[in-house]
Amino acid sequence: MTSVVGTVERSRIWSHPALGLHAVVDAAGAVRLGAPDQDWARLVPLVEVTATGHGRMWSGERFIETEIGDRLAYRDHETVREGSGDRTTIRLADPMTGLLAEVTLEAGADAGFLRSRVRLVNEGAEPLRLESVTTLTLGGITSSVAASSVAEDGLDGLTLHWADNDWLAECRWRQAELRDEVVPLSRFAHGREGRGCFERSSQGSWSTGRHLPVAALTDPEGNAWLWQIESSAGWRFETGEREGGAYIALFGPDEAHHQWHQLLAPGEDFHTVPAVLVRAETGGLDAAFGTLTDYRRGIRRDHPDHRTLPVIYNDYMNTLNGDPTTERLLPLVESAADAGAEVFVIDAGWYDDDAQGWWDSVGAWEPAPNRFPGGIQEVLDAITKRGMTPGLWLEPEVVGVRSPLARTLPPEAFFRRGGLRVTEHGRHHLDLRHPAARAHLDEVVDRLVGEWGVGYLKLDYNINIGPGTENGTESAGAGLLGHHRAHLDWMAGLLDRHPHLVLENCGSGGLRWDYAQLAVAQLQSTSDQQDPLRYPPITAAAATAATPEQAAVWAYPQPDQTVDEIAFTLTGPLLGRIHLSGFLNLMNDEQFGLVRSAVSVYKEVREEIGTAHPFWPLGLPGWEDGWIAHGLRGSDATYVMVWRRESGDGGSRTFTVPHLLGAHVHAAVLYPTSADAGAEWDAAEGRLTVSLPRVNTAVLVRLSGS
Repeated sequence: MTSVVGTVERSRIWSHPALGLHAVVDAAGAVRLGAPDQDWARLVPLVEVTATGHGRMWSGERFIETEIGDRLAYRDHETVREGSGDRTTIRLADPMTGLLAEVTLEAGADAGFLRSRVRLVNEGAEPLRLESVTTLTLGGITSSVAASSVAEDGLDGLTLHWADNDWLAECRWRQAELRDEVVPLSRFAHGREGRGCFERSSQGSWSTGRHLPVAALTDPEGNAWLWQIESSAGWRFETGEREGGAYIALFGPDEAHHQWHQLLAPGEDFHTVPAVLVRAETGGLDAAFGTLTDYRRGIRRDHPDHRTLPVIYNDYMNTLNGDPTTERLLPLVESAADAGAEVFVIDAGWYDDDAQGWWDSVGAWEPAPNRFPGGIQEVLDAITKRGMTPGLWLEPEVVGVRSPLARTLPPEAFFRRGGLRVTEHGRHHLDLRHPAARAHLDEVVDRLVGEWGVGYLKLDYNINIGPGTENGTESAGAGLLGHHRAHLDWMAGLLDRHPHLVLENCGSGGLRWDYAQLAVAQLQSTSDQQDPLRYPPITAAAATAATPEQAAVWAYPQPDQTVDEIAFTLTGPLLGRIHLSGFLNLMNDEQFGLVRSAVSVYKEVREEIGTAHPFWPLGLPGWEDGWIAHGLRGSDATYVMVWRRESGDGGSRTFTVPHLLGAHVHAAVLYPTSADAGAEWDAAEGRLTVSLPRVNTAVLVRLSGS
């Protein structure tokens, strides 16, 4: 399709009606992505690149309006049908440097998402030192409010949503009017755009140590633009104003934020990390996250765990805390099995036989004889005999400074900067691109799985090693990206050799929570939060960062807790993955009955979790919210979890469940059934009223036709 605007002819080379997006090329060969009939000046070049000697045309904090991006011109494109969707590759070339950019766009025929990757190839005669490159750019985002506004301010009415992340405080979603973050500058009086933007980025090797690589723009009419960057190394996004409309630009690592640069010699190439954009024209964030959930399910490695969702007991949280022994474990094995657990994980400390402590001596991953006088196999066999799968904790990428491995592995097998081995919190860091590092870890896992019969590995990661490693002349950020790609390949290799092995991704809780990892690993640790009253906002928001069936939530009931406290901690994981803990062996019958009941309810609802879509009847939770709710919309029923953490509010909360408006369904309290919680459904208004008479209580409600 060709259109003429003024004297400029433009042709559409790619189109996706479900997204309302088109890629258009003008007479000069410039290609931009946006809505149909959008003002060309508001759009952004399809690829933006900075390289040493080739910077930006307007200096500031933004990494758009680049010289190379402005010069990249259309060469050709091709579309390949794949299943129910298309994969289109658009090729652009820079006549000055000889840089080729291949942009691959993948989208389902009727699905509201677009996945993008970029491959850069140096077809020129001279080396090119890359400093930043976008994976996906989009301009011309405007609010429906702005469209009817006399002022014609395209940002008016747009709300920005992003998530801060920290140890013990993961998935803290925040929002602000975009105009409050990107202020009006009388742009037309100055003749130029502003120099700033709203940006968020990672720092070091904890990909989510500061923020989630997920954010969104919404408007009051239910439109939502939601994006995700899939990187375990560096990532960054920015959004701001361009010619009165909003733009977004999604990046992997760059030099300014991650000490990343990539020298491309003639003939060499570089692949960006993937990113995805979701568009919902109605339903706002709930609808967008529903589409993103389906997308995440589509890109991950297939595994039986995603369908069976076994109940996991882990001895660590608020229980053994890294101090396991045969004597302590065997009673927990018996009580976990009696409660209905199907996996039993021996967490940190099983290798510790060092008077100075295990933190800075790890690396060999051999069982500690003093902890297991009869051998660790005695405990593993006890787990198997009770019908559970044995699991172990492992922190594979680190070697303690006192470990023999720190001396026997070659220097090149470790992270180095400036020619010196990097040390962080008593640990060195393996570079899994080195064959000796990979061979060591392959031997460890093949021993644990192949010889010991372990079927579950909790892969933890408790240090931030900084910007990365310099292997020869490479930049630290490039070394980090190279290592992480090798790490993902190593994990995939484990699953190739051991197809039924389950891998949990843990980074001090949720500090490496990204879909580079979760496209390979089966589960994601959501937090190390030990206070059950602080866990609900993390639990409720977990489905924004992972599919519900991959989000592992702790439930740590204890014999010194009240009945309400036990039910409160057990309710949280019932719409995700249960990570049960606690001294179950010391509980009385009433307390243990609450545990068994929760596990029984979970086994009843888990068949729907793996295909359901999340929603938030009270909006995404705030850290201090007194009432918190999240739900799952399944094919046969809708489930709503509600927590009450404040007093003096009447003890009830009413909220709408829009997709059930007019539906004559029954509201049933599934857990805890012994409490005096209540639930009432108003079909005409599509409203659910949940009663929790006492503070610090929670309930799971099912809405169904029976």
